[in-house]
Amino acid sequence: MKLMVEVRADGRPVAALLAPADRAESHLVEPLLEAGGRAPLPEALLADKAYDDDRLRAALKIRGVRLLAPHRSNRTTSRSNDGRRMKRCRRRWVVERTIAWLHAFRRLLVRHERYAFVFNGFVSLACLITTARAL
Repeated sequence: MKLMVEVRADGRPVAALLAPADRAESHLVEPLLEAGGRAPLPEALLADKAYDDDRLRAALKIRGVRLLAPHRSNRTTSRSNDGRRMKRCRRRWVVERTIAWLHAFRRLLVRHERYAFVFNGFVSLACLITTARAL
């Protein structure tokens, strides 16, 4: 199982999505944004090189979200990143810190539960506790 988390700029989790491990992360971005519910969509989405996909950029642009992901080294089409905007990717440590906060809960670090819905409940509880601590 793969856990994806949408995080605000201050490190509070907005949405979490549990998905099978064989699905690519770039295909899970849109369901993750939908899992956020009524939370406003981010202005920019910071991601790593795995998300460098023109179809994903176009789909997010329709929603009004700008994807900021470094280009892969083997990219053949024209590059669309602006160097000034890409400086925001330096703040990806906020996401890594939030994931470290979630891994402080032992049940999330090693998956002990047999059923995905039980694990998803513990993820939701950990996100709630993390958000309460941040306030």
